[in-house]
Amino acid sequence: MRYGDWTRADQRLLVLLRGCGRRPSVAALARALSFGGEHGAVWLAAGLAGAAVDPARRTGWLRGTALVGAAHLASMGVKRVVRRPRPGADRFAPLVRTAGRHSFPSSHASSAAAAAVVFGALHPAAHWLAAPAATAMCLSRLVVGVHYPTDVAAGAALGAATATLGRRWLRAEPARTGGGGVRG
Repeated sequence: MRYGDWTRADQRLLVLLRGCGRRPSVAALARALSFGGEHGAVWLAAGLAGAAVDPARRTGWLRGTALVGAAHLASMGVKRVVRRPRPGADRFAPLVRTAGRHSFPSSHASSAAAAAVVFGALHPAAHWLAAPAATAMCLSRLVVGVHYPTDVAAGAALGAATATLGRRWLRAEPARTGGGGVRG
């Protein structure tokens, strides 16, 4: 596929999904997901809640939460370099306000994908909750009209890659301090 073909496909898919936002119930859900995903808030809260209720994996939950934050920060860094403008409001007004004017990659998608990967690695039940919620979060950014599909795909790929790179760290034993002696 050539660049122009990708651009047209990106536009067509955005228009299709943004059109779903004409239904009040869909628009309300997409707005709620977008609000909850701002700066990765819902995923950071979920990770901290996991740490609070699962003492056996507390360190993993805290590290996973840190990886979600790292994925979000990485996407913000890429966004400042790429500087792709958000979809124009000339065809339809976005359903939410945004924290910034750049769209590539989607930080919501980055933190959502990272959460799905790390929380799923920590607990099987978390996978069945986080993966569909992350998918809904990603789609919400298209329904509210603030990202192109390629923004969301790139954000999800960045988040998943960040989390995958940190998965070994999730289950590593924390360093023990004290004792003063050398262990053998």
